[in-house]
Amino acid sequence: MNALKSAASYLTGQLRQIGLFIALIVIVIFFQATTGGITLAPINVSNLVVQNSYILILAIGMVMVIIAGHIDLSVGSVVAFTGAMAGVMITQWHIPWPIAVVLCLVIGGLVGAWQGFWIAYFGIPAFIVTLAGMLAFRGAAQIALHTQQISPFPDGFRSLGSGFLPAFGTSGYEPLTMVLGVVASAILVITAFRGRAIRRKYQLEDEPFAWFITKLVFTVALVMFVAVLLASYNGTPIVLVILGVLVIVYSMVMRSSVFGRHIYAIGGNALAAQLSGVKTKRVTFLLFVNMGVIAAIAGVVFTGQLNLASPSAGNGFELDAIAAVFIGGAAVTGGIGTVPGAIVGGLIIGILNNGMSILGVGTEYQQLIKGLVLLAAVAFDVFNKRRAASSRK
Repeated sequence: MNALKSAASYLTGQLRQIGLFIALIVIVIFFQATTGGITLAPINVSNLVVQNSYILILAIGMVMVIIAGHIDLSVGSVVAFTGAMAGVMITQWHIPWPIAVVLCLVIGGLVGAWQGFWIAYFGIPAFIVTLAGMLAFRGAAQIALHTQQISPFPDGFRSLGSGFLPAFGTSGYEPLTMVLGVVASAILVITAFRGRAIRRKYQLEDEPFAWFITKLVFTVALVMFVAVLLASYNGTPIVLVILGVLVIVYSMVMRSSVFGRHIYAIGGNALAAQLSGVKTKRVTFLLFVNMGVIAAIAGVVFTGQLNLASPSAGNGFELDAIAAVFIGGAAVTGGIGTVPGAIVGGLIIGILNNGMSILGVGTEYQQLIKGLVLLAAVAFDVFNKRRAASSRK
């Protein structure tokens, strides 16, 4: 009986995360039924990954910024600016595209450093600095392109956004994709058990073992299901590999590194973090440098996918990234959030966009529905906090 009470208490405390996965499953089932099975068709799943990759990439950096209690409104404009610079360097300056990609990442880092300086060391709120950046870097993109579009790009550059890993075999399931699915599943299992062992060692583990296994089995099944769908079409999109590497690296950074713990500490209580020895200004500065680099990655991917550098690229990307983070469980006040949660939130937005487009829902109604979903996610978060606070009294 005590074990059941303990499990029930834990699951109640994890209601936000559980509800997030339930919402994702319900949305997928709903659109699978209403679209006549198109939602989970292999070609549509592949397109879903490719078309939403840049939002998911931005969400990884944005969740770190929001956990620290800040916001970045400039990422859409930085996507446009770095994409514009990629276009200029590759098509006009004739710089080899791999070198141009590296230079774009450097540019993104410099943009982040510029904004991070004013936020961390000059004390201007991130909302104001990045709002200024949203205007400034949109203008910089227009200046770089002379308000014109640039196209086309080399095949290697385009493959970053829309290409696939080399396929092996001509029929059945593409074996490389299946191998990658198995490897990803094995990494998930090993990481989960290792993390649980460490938490138990320091007596920090309160997750019931049955729930731990259930969650792990569900996650592995989801990864293999997606791998099977991709393997039955064109195989693994290159951008999915980029996204997977980013998710693994930044999940480890936020969960296991000193830098990640400092980000959570600053978001929880910046003054207390500073008094405990955290170099808050340095961490904040590096946080925005990192956000600039991630925005540059998204800019390169998006430009390669469209095969076009446009001064209007990235419009609204910052809103989708922020919405993905909050839908994915991040707290408005900072200090709470995870990289996987932001990815799930981004997938929910992507599936909503995809499903409503297949059903022919107008863009005005799509905006309305996404706004209501975001409001419901934040309201649910506030409700959970109030319920937890009242239960402690």
